[in-house]
Amino acid sequence: MREALTLALHGVGATSPNPMVGAVVVAGGQIVGRGYHPRLGEPHAEVFALREAGPRARGATLYVTLEPCAHWGRTPPCTEAIIGAGIRRVVAAMIDPDRRMEGRGLRRLAEAGLMTDVGVAEVHARRINEAYVKHRTLGMPFVIAKWAMTLDGRIATRSGESRWISGEASRAAVHEVRAACDAILVGVGTVLRDNPALTARTAAARRNPVRVVLDSTLRMPLDARVLARDGTPVLVATTPRAHPEVKAQLEAMGVHVVTVGASDGRVDLAALLQELGRRGVLSVLVEGGGAVLGAFADARLIDKVMVFIAPLLIGGPAPMPLAGRGVDRLVDAARLARTEVRRLDGDVVVEGYVATDAPWGGTEARD
Repeated sequence: MREALTLALHGVGATSPNPMVGAVVVAGGQIVGRGYHPRLGEPHAEVFALREAGPRARGATLYVTLEPCAHWGRTPPCTEAIIGAGIRRVVAAMIDPDRRMEGRGLRRLAEAGLMTDVGVAEVHARRINEAYVKHRTLGMPFVIAKWAMTLDGRIATRSGESRWISGEASRAAVHEVRAACDAILVGVGTVLRDNPALTARTAAARRNPVRVVLDSTLRMPLDARVLARDGTPVLVATTPRAHPEVKAQLEAMGVHVVTVGASDGRVDLAALLQELGRRGVLSVLVEGGGAVLGAFADARLIDKVMVFIAPLLIGGPAPMPLAGRGVDRLVDAARLARTEVRRLDGDVVVEGYVATDAPWGGTEARD
């Protein structure tokens, strides 16, 4: 199963909205077939593993990181390929949370006379597909909040200068995270201040993630780099306060403009996440400034945090990463679990999950 989990990771940034899946066929105590789902629309991991195993699959055991599918989608059901290959036993790391599945695949195999087991290395399998699990459970994408800050908690100087707080190695790591996510989200303030391209500049990138901009009144200039017509989808979330002529101009440029206004006149973040989920977005990297990050934190919509801390001191009335309302009592603060700390050159990177009992969350007990 460890080998299958390693294989699954070869699909990072390419399989969404499908899950990342790895599979191995074992006969006589030896791995005779390996496979992983390489990208959306191509065969699933089980098919590649069975092809490599060939006739050695008859009577063998298949280890797979997710319950085999039993329905027709872009590809035929894997259960039928498994049965046809003569596999004797299937060991799955976890049940597929997709409502079309939820055990149906394993039941089909059992009905065909195969032995089945589930739950081997389930915690690791869920981590690999945490975004998929949340999307299939709630219909919303997994939200990663990321920021770079100084040792005294500033994300820019008092004049707004922020390039570059983090070092080159940290910035390269961010591009790897971008490449693994389905969407990058910023606020219009970031667009006006930094004019970012919001691309994944790494050799490992299979494609650029969808660019999402929060712009309540459509103040964004039409020549902003984020609106580049380079084949990458762009979605602008706005409110009824937006000027209809500007909206029409953006739509004529191929931009998806979504109106999701909240009662306070700002973009309704929960409604936006639901809309992104409907569009097949499984994961969102929030890179906005303090106002956007604070709004996500206030709404309790953050699943994971990535903080790049540079050995710098700015002080003074400089921007901090989380604006918004905040909390009055420590007991109400969002607490991180499964926290990891590592060094990237001179920077320190802290990652953690917002503690929750949800199956994609960070509760320590799940480990």
